[in-house]
Amino acid sequence: MELKGEQLACNRGGREVFSGVSFNLPAGEALVVTGRNGAGKSSLLRMIVGLVRIAAGKLVLEGGAADIPIAEQAHYLGHLDAMKPALTVDENLQFWTGFLGARRDTTSALDAVDLAPLADLPAAYLSAGQRRRLSISRLVAVPRPIWLLDEPTSSLDAPSQTRLAQLMREHLRTGGMIIAAAHGAIGLERARELKLGPA
Repeated sequence: MELKGEQLACNRGGREVFSGVSFNLPAGEALVVTGRNGAGKSSLLRMIVGLVRIAAGKLVLEGGAADIPIAEQAHYLGHLDAMKPALTVDENLQFWTGFLGARRDTTSALDAVDLAPLADLPAAYLSAGQRRRLSISRLVAVPRPIWLLDEPTSSLDAPSQTRLAQLMREHLRTGGMIIAAAHGAIGLERARELKLGPA
């Protein structure tokens, strides 16, 4: 499996954000997208998942399910941690696993992000880092080959960053792909870099 972007361009609000962006990402590899604020890092991830229109160029997933859009073969972890405060930690994850069409057993996914002890706590009481970890648990609970991560270590303390790095390495080891927008290190030493904007 390989994800390819060919001469991609993005326009937002009548302004060209980027153009001529190309990359190829084989299974088992990670790509870190870097660049100044406003260079289009988040826009590129949102484009891959179908939330931003492709102004020019094309995206191709070779070896994926031909009858399923790329967006449905990918997870997108954005800046906002989408959850309902009134639902418990476990109920939030159960909602997402049901919505995404996966199994309903959430215990192992919550355990992977060290939230199992808080499964019955309303999400309204979670700290920013715990909310981030709950969002990350979706990646574990619902297997998809492509992970699109926008500043994935945001709000995470050092132990949680280490845990996320372990989850990312395991995803790559089993043939997954990761594209992460980041300003700093995310714990994947062998990741390739795609820099947007001027050198």
